[in-house]
Amino acid sequence: MTFSLIARDPKSGALGGIAATGNLCVGAWVLRGDPRGGLTASQGKTPSTLWGEDALDLLRHGLSPVEIVAEVTSADAGRTARQLGVLSAGGDVAAFDGSDNHPYTGHRHGDGWLASGNWLTSAAVLDRAAEAYLAGGDDFARRLLAALRAGVEAGSDSRGTLSAALLVIGRDRPPLSLRVDWDEAPVDRHFALHDRTNETDYISWLDTLPTRTTPEAM
Repeated sequence: MTFSLIARDPKSGALGGIAATGNLCVGAWVLRGDPRGGLTASQGKTPSTLWGEDALDLLRHGLSPVEIVAEVTSADAGRTARQLGVLSAGGDVAAFDGSDNHPYTGHRHGDGWLASGNWLTSAAVLDRAAEAYLAGGDDFARRLLAALRAGVEAGSDSRGTLSAALLVIGRDRPPLSLRVDWDEAPVDRHFALHDRTNETDYISWLDTLPTRTTPEAM
């Protein structure tokens, strides 16, 4: 029911992810992150938000993505209907694809990124999303949004796309979390929302906010 891409920006060290689905609330279901640990994407036929939460907690405690995926998935009798992606703050990744998810289900990964999906029209959704992300650009969030658009244009969720989300986090920045639900053009809405986050007044305000590297900013 979902495709996602989670990644670490090699230039800034920021972590980010996108997700899209043919249902509601993909941002709340799928993406979780903490710059001290990493990012998770929990999805599937019957997704478990507990997987994403538990995996994120284990990232904060220093376990590797491979160790986390093994621990979280092996303890759940319903794992065959779920999917999990894990990205560490350093850029290591691991994934699990439950065998009972609707086809097409699978993942692609590379240095510092992981694309996963289930109930997709085809594997091309993940391939095109990864290619768009890897095409580069200076703006990490726009690279992620380009991956979102490419995945949707390649077919996306077999039921269509009605919900999409973007999350970008880092130790030196406030979180950017954008969500569009039950909209016929959620990707277009995301690009419009992202443009608003680049307006001068908003950026000036963000510069006054505390971050992990400047916790007493004001």
